[in-house]
Amino acid sequence: MPLRFDPIGEARRQWTLHGWGDAAPAMAVVTSIMRAQQLLLARADAALRPFDLSFSRYEVLMLLSFSSRGALPLGKIGERLQVNPASVTNAIHRLEDQGLVAREPNPTDGRGRLARLTDEGRTRARAATDAMNAEVFGDLGLGEEALGQLFSLLWGIRRAAGDFAEEPGRGPAAVLHGMRRG
Repeated sequence: MPLRFDPIGEARRQWTLHGWGDAAPAMAVVTSIMRAQQLLLARADAALRPFDLSFSRYEVLMLLSFSSRGALPLGKIGERLQVNPASVTNAIHRLEDQGLVAREPNPTDGRGRLARLTDEGRTRARAATDAMNAEVFGDLGLGEEALGQLFSLLWGIRRAAGDFAEEPGRGPAAVLHGMRRG
């Protein structure tokens, strides 16, 4: 059931009343982002449930499906998804148990392992993506221009926090306009 009022708006009001007015706008933004993440994750979980996938396992499948060989070293998966090695190992283990990914020796690193997308993994990733596009990504309640602005704003927060090194020509406008690396 929806609440009768916006609790984050009320928290912002209270923040100001208690003398923290300078921090109130940022507190409201941070809290709103965290709440939006909860809402979006719940939608993603519901869309992925029929495919027996969590969002983290879905991300691994999609990353592998985007790779040129359908396989990546486990360390590269963690780096690209920005998660720790234990999280990657857990996700790969679960996907392997489901027959969606196979681990194999890395031919360029005798000690390392690759995760390779299986045919079933590719099929499941496509079907799950159809559901995610229809049930999660297809309608966030914002128009295309607002989505672009929101992406740019969040990109700026991530960049300022040191989440990634900015490459020339790879800012939010380039991403939004579909520019690719040469």
